[in-house]
Amino acid sequence: MTGDRRRHSDPTPNRAWDGALDALEGDVLAAEQTLARDRAEEIAAWGRRSTDWIPPSNLGPLPDDLRERAARLLQHQLAVAEELVERITQSRKQRDVAARMHYGPSRPVASFIDRGL
Repeated sequence: MTGDRRRHSDPTPNRAWDGALDALEGDVLAAEQTLARDRAEEIAAWGRRSTDWIPPSNLGPLPDDLRERAARLLQHQLAVAEELVERITQSRKQRDVAARMHYGPSRPVASFIDRGL
């Protein structure tokens, strides 16, 4: 009984976790919007952001009533991350193919050799 009262009387962990989950959800939605715009340079920038995030260290254990929300958010993050990786990979492949393409004439060009007769 004491543990239940303490959990309900101290909303601080829930507020801190709510804020952290809100921030993560905002990042996922921003990444989805970037994917929807379909601009290769913006999508590639998300790939470079992977080292930007530093997890908060002062949250404590995840409250039970937020576990379902956190699990849904994790699934959403994984789906968006998978799409980002796919799009970044496609973009790199297209860039590599374009770099290997030869933009010279598509048919043979006449050559003349200057020799005395």
